[in-house]
Amino acid sequence: VNGIEISSMKIDSKITSRFAHNVITSQAVNRGNVHKEVFFDVELPKTAFITNFSMTIDGVTYPGTIKEKEVAKMQYEKAVSKGQTAGLVKASGRKTEKFTVSVNIEAASKVTFELTYEELLKRQFGKYEMFIKVKPKQLVKDFEIEVNIFEPQGITELEAEGTFITNDLQNIIKKTFTEKKGHISFKPTLDQQRTCATCSESVLDGDFTVRYDVKRTTPDNLQIVNGYFVHFFAPTNLPKLPKNIIFVIDISGSMSGREIQQTREALLKILDDIKDDDFFNFILFGSEVHTWKETLIKASPENLDEARKFVRSIDTAGMTNLHGGIMRGIDMLNAAHEGNLVSKRSASIIIMLTDGQPNVGISNTQDIQEHVKKAIEGKYPLYNLGFGYGVDYSFLEKMALENKGLARRIYPDSDAALQLQGFYDEVSNPMLTDVELNYPENEISDLTKSSFKHFYDGSEIVVAGRFIDNNQNSLTVDVRGEGAKDALSYTTQQDAEQTAKALQEQEYIFGDYIERLWAYLTIEQLLEKRIAATGEEKENLTAKALDLSLKYKFVTPLTSMVVTKPEDYNNQDGIADKPIEGIDIFTILLYLRSQVFSIFFFCLLCAAPQRHYLLTAQPTWHTSVDGDPHFIISVPQKDDAICFNINENPGAVLNLINDPVTGITVNGELIGDKRVNSDAKIQTTYFGKLGIANKHLDLKLTVTPERITIQNGNEKTGFTWLDTVTLQQEGLTLIINRKKNLVLKMDSGTSFVIVLHQVWKKHPLHQDFLGLYTLESDKLSEQTHGLLGQFFHTIDFTILEIHPGSDPKKPDATMIIKNNELRVTRGWQKDYRRDPEHGVDIPCWFVHNNGAGLIDGVHTDYIVSSLF
Repeated sequence: VNGIEISSMKIDSKITSRFAHNVITSQAVNRGNVHKEVFFDVELPKTAFITNFSMTIDGVTYPGTIKEKEVAKMQYEKAVSKGQTAGLVKASGRKTEKFTVSVNIEAASKVTFELTYEELLKRQFGKYEMFIKVKPKQLVKDFEIEVNIFEPQGITELEAEGTFITNDLQNIIKKTFTEKKGHISFKPTLDQQRTCATCSESVLDGDFTVRYDVKRTTPDNLQIVNGYFVHFFAPTNLPKLPKNIIFVIDISGSMSGREIQQTREALLKILDDIKDDDFFNFILFGSEVHTWKETLIKASPENLDEARKFVRSIDTAGMTNLHGGIMRGIDMLNAAHEGNLVSKRSASIIIMLTDGQPNVGISNTQDIQEHVKKAIEGKYPLYNLGFGYGVDYSFLEKMALENKGLARRIYPDSDAALQLQGFYDEVSNPMLTDVELNYPENEISDLTKSSFKHFYDGSEIVVAGRFIDNNQNSLTVDVRGEGAKDALSYTTQQDAEQTAKALQEQEYIFGDYIERLWAYLTIEQLLEKRIAATGEEKENLTAKALDLSLKYKFVTPLTSMVVTKPEDYNNQDGIADKPIEGIDIFTILLYLRSQVFSIFFFCLLCAAPQRHYLLTAQPTWHTSVDGDPHFIISVPQKDDAICFNINENPGAVLNLINDPVTGITVNGELIGDKRVNSDAKIQTTYFGKLGIANKHLDLKLTVTPERITIQNGNEKTGFTWLDTVTLQQEGLTLIINRKKNLVLKMDSGTSFVIVLHQVWKKHPLHQDFLGLYTLESDKLSEQTHGLLGQFFHTIDFTILEIHPGSDPKKPDATMIIKNNELRVTRGWQKDYRRDPEHGVDIPCWFVHNNGAGLIDGVHTDYIVSSLF
């Protein structure tokens, strides 16, 4: 492709006792007669830690080293001060992060990339699963996936499948397992990789998944190697515990449409799976809190039928009284236990689903966390499901972790109902409660988590630790838990000699795998505890996790991998980070003018590339206009954004969106500063009035910094920004968040967010103004146009010749778009939807001269006579 041939790609995976060590090696050759850019592009599981990276160019190897993030940050800032451009940090899907390196190599030169990452495979639904993202993007002469598994307990089943596997490719997957060893290989020829006999495109594009399970002659398995141990606990054939489950569901206005429909669909499926000895109830919260029944109800056939009718009738109304809803659920569960309504040998669970942030009743998230923790008192887990991107995920995660649960994001896609049902399936079969694995305190130090509120069928509990005496070779563990019929209590023993006999197959084992497994699990749990911790406790957890990350060379949220060139390349560095949801992240791209040599490090977290600043992760927004006025156009397929300004006189009305099919139009009227700055070449303008209309419904919404007016035919309804409102009427749902923003959701599925910017009333120059953001703009027709609307369709562009600009922090480049060649500048614009006062920087390629060459026609073509 483009003169670059990927001559080989091998993915080598060694799994020992659930701990996977994966090495991806790729070699590329420049077959052209000039230097070319080569990309190494890999998607990794989010649960994995990168442990090593190197690239070898014409026999010279450039290794990566793991450093504390603050050290990497200093190198980053030094590079920025020299005018070098930065790279991209993003999340690439639900389960993956992306790591990309690009390098320019000379004609006929070769480059070999090698990336190593490790992860502990989790057991779900009775199997361990490892998936490998396969996407070479071209035919590869020597392509191979090889997986070797060694399990001392023995392997009972092994399977491999790929989302891209055709009938012809099925026979290429070679799979064998005997007793403790399993082997999988997939090595298609060039012709077998083709999408058709004469095609040059590759069929290899998707997930390659390996699943297996181990023999369980006893409930658990202990392994001891070189002063460290790991304890796997997964009893089988236990009777299932009855469960008491309360569903706390957000029915605020923002859940209207597809979200509430998918929630109803998931709940109906869940009702089909509830067992007859379970107890359950539904609590709905909008502005008010409503319950289906006053107490927990037994899952009899009659009650389940009645519940189905109730679920089908659930509809949206009001705002988001999250505190009221969740506290009602906790009180109900507490009352059921105190009144002996439910069995003492049962498992209680609260599952809360919300798509927004609390704005009625107690809305301070810290207060809500304190109230919930005090009310639950550790008696049962709280699971928080955040629907979409409007939630405060950090708050949901902290509250869940403080109450022995977890948080999960539900992605607002067509399969959201399946995501909800899938999460329920994970926790629907509790087998034990109050599981305690007790180890001798005088023998063990640095123990990972060893007490668990619930053990679920098909899962596994993993505990690891370090012996105080490194020469100790035996361990006794006391195991306790509460089952459906009686208590579980027994003692298990293991010595190092038994483990050594089981681990004689050295070719399957990599290094001190139990020690690395212990370090991986310890870091993972320290980072999890850190989420809800504060003050000195958080500092101590951070210090411990950082020390282990550096010692064992893991790229975690506290460390970065730095690739340093030899002195010939001016010792300039590239940085790769481990992203984490909601945490500030950064990375750097190197541009070495003297050697035509550049390095990018990407992991995936946000919609647009991050350059020259720390950026908090934000969801993708298709288009927006804000400020004076700045237009931001997201280009998801490029993981990037384009921006431009429109400079026009105050009083001008600009057409932003016009869809003749749905009848929706959006126009904006410009205002200027209170007084004209005679020295300025261009007068600063903002949007002071926005008009949104749906001519099919004879509906008009006028928004100014003072008032919001809805006109439906001859009827008018008015609000101010001091109001807190959720309004539903034919054709729209309107939510006003007091003095912050409003959300307008049309029945077509398209949504708009209008942000209020307020300045000091006595400010001598500036006035209050508005910003407009669009969501789900794909719900509008292909005929949509306007300054924003024309970009609701797919656009493509190419960036060439990145070079220093007049501002050393903002490189210039050439953009090829719509057959035009434009000079663009790398910069950033503000996204104010979360923080109207300060905003968040969004990096983008800035198109000059009122978007000339980017927008259709010229900007004056979009001036209209009035707001409607």
